[in-house]
Amino acid sequence: NIGDKAAALLAEHFGSMDALRNAAAEDISSIDGFGGVMAQSVVEFFAKDGTADLLHRLADAGVNMQWHGEKKGTALAGMTIVVTGTLPTLSRQEAEAMIVQNGGKASGSVSKKTAYVLAGAAAGSKLTKAQTLGIPVIDEAEFLRMVAPRPGRTAGTGRRNLINQ
Repeated sequence: NIGDKAAALLAEHFGSMDALRNAAAEDISSIDGFGGVMAQSVVEFFAKDGTADLLHRLADAGVNMQWHGEKKGTALAGMTIVVTGTLPTLSRQEAEAMIVQNGGKASGSVSKKTAYVLAGAAAGSKLTKAQTLGIPVIDEAEFLRMVAPRPGRTAGTGRRNLINQ
């Protein structure tokens, strides 16, 4: 029982249904966001009677069993970023998608674990809390510089549908 975000992480990490089906719980739990319980649940799903038959029927019906999305970038790897206020050119959803596509985590609340607050016009209590906690505040221009492609680092720009490409 995993959600869309976890499924997307598995698809990106393993690249194919066959690779995921053959993965050990330790391999799955090494993915950021997966613990032992969730990893074991995935392994148990593939071990159930009927799962292999179901996967064969899905493949025969034309369901794509390979991941064809873009690889995540690494510019924001391991960083938690909060978006607040109105940005000049990006919507909140676009900014949050760029954070995730560049290896970061988009959060809705400021905490000590927050690496940056991306602030636009009319930023409110999140900006105040970031300043109180001493968390760096960046604007859209700085954010775009951070995620720009550089030698030795990949930049993620978007996500494609994982099924029926």
